[in-house]
Amino acid sequence: MKNVALITGAASGIGKEFSKLHAQQGGSIVAVDMNSEGLKSLKSELESNFNIEVYTITKDLSRITSAQEIYGEIKTQNITIDYLINNAGFGGVGKFHERPLEQDLAMIQVNIVALTLLTRCFLPDFITRDFGKILNVSSTVSLLPGPGQAVYFASKAFVTSFSNAISGELENTNVSMTALLPGATQTAFGNHSGMNKTAIYKKPASAKDVATKGYEAMLRGDIEVIAGLPFSQKLELSLIPFIPKKTLLKRVNKQQTF
Repeated sequence: MKNVALITGAASGIGKEFSKLHAQQGGSIVAVDMNSEGLKSLKSELESNFNIEVYTITKDLSRITSAQEIYGEIKTQNITIDYLINNAGFGGVGKFHERPLEQDLAMIQVNIVALTLLTRCFLPDFITRDFGKILNVSSTVSLLPGPGQAVYFASKAFVTSFSNAISGELENTNVSMTALLPGATQTAFGNHSGMNKTAIYKKPASAKDVATKGYEAMLRGDIEVIAGLPFSQKLELSLIPFIPKKTLLKRVNKQQTF
């Protein structure tokens, strides 16, 4: 395998689009997802259409040992990872005190802990080789407080802050970390989380467009890129620092009501 990208949540949505983009560039892929059938389909499609190699790992990232198990398997297979795309994540709508605690803990595990552990596993290898690129999929909601989706918004705030900080630490190396901040995107994510019923999801962007913007930013080594927002929402984001916090909380809370 050569020019290898490890992509989590690779079997559908933005992750699948990342996989197609990398395959189009002639790169090999380590595809990680908990959906084994989706991985089989992805492997068949990409290998036949692009004549590249796809290695699949079926893994549930909500398990605390998953990240280290993935890294161990990669080492056992003597695969060298050049690009790490931490795409896997999920959300959920509802008041924090009413939502099932186990769902929010699993969300923290996937959105924060697994991403952090995978980064910690592969980053030292990248630095030793003085080459490697990491793309962490965050969200534009990382820039907001999120009543109605408190844990999800907060988990993405961690991803953005963490990614920006590591980018600073990687200065003067040939290793980079990029944070992708998509707006609402047309994937199964919205349906599964219930977010598709909220006002934020009125004009979702295509997964292909979001993935393309993130992938290209990663290749350039950009620190951060926002993708999939109409002009009106971009304007709203730019005004956030000037909006009183109580007003902002009321506005976001109203957008979560359906």
